[in-house]
Amino acid sequence: MSDNLKIAITKGRLLEESSSLFEKLGADCSAVRKPGRKLVVPVSELGLSVVLAKAPDVITYVEHGVCAMGIVGKDTIMESGGSFYEVLDLGFGRCRFALAAPAGTDFLNGWKTRTIASKYPKVAMEYFRSRGMDVNVIKIEGSVELAPVLGLADGIIDIVETGSTLRANGLEIIDTVADISARLIVNTAAMKLYKNELLGFVEKCREALT
Repeated sequence: MSDNLKIAITKGRLLEESSSLFEKLGADCSAVRKPGRKLVVPVSELGLSVVLAKAPDVITYVEHGVCAMGIVGKDTIMESGGSFYEVLDLGFGRCRFALAAPAGTDFLNGWKTRTIASKYPKVAMEYFRSRGMDVNVIKIEGSVELAPVLGLADGIIDIVETGSTLRANGLEIIDTVADISARLIVNTAAMKLYKNELLGFVEKCREALT
């Protein structure tokens, strides 16, 4: 693969899982796992460099072409959108978007306009639009579960793994909005310029995952 190709990856859990995937392809990812202060780490065995970035920035770097590829959660893709190819569901980083409300609430019935708190206002609006429901959406940056506890919102849409935080705060899941996992995305121009290399890399990843 061309040495100037870069792949942006979300820090944290997805970086760990991505490193494990690359190791299955024969790469030494010790420097990726412990980069120190480095933000761009070469992976010579794969002929590319890993760019360490926050989730929304992964999409930005791929969309603008400074990175040919990116690994990012489907949650970020759904909220941010963008122009790129989503080429592979990597299967790790699994969780889900869920609608939750105080336990015992008849949330989906009645004529009252509900207020929803979420870190993902676009996802929330699209979900309720698909159900034909009018809602007010308030964006929350911190612990979304606080909003219904304090009476700010009737319910929330948030990422859920085990649901233990919801239960601890008197909330229950009403509906699953979407399943989430990590996705491999590719810049549209890079797919034309490096088609064989990129498709070869995608196929190697697919084989390693199965």
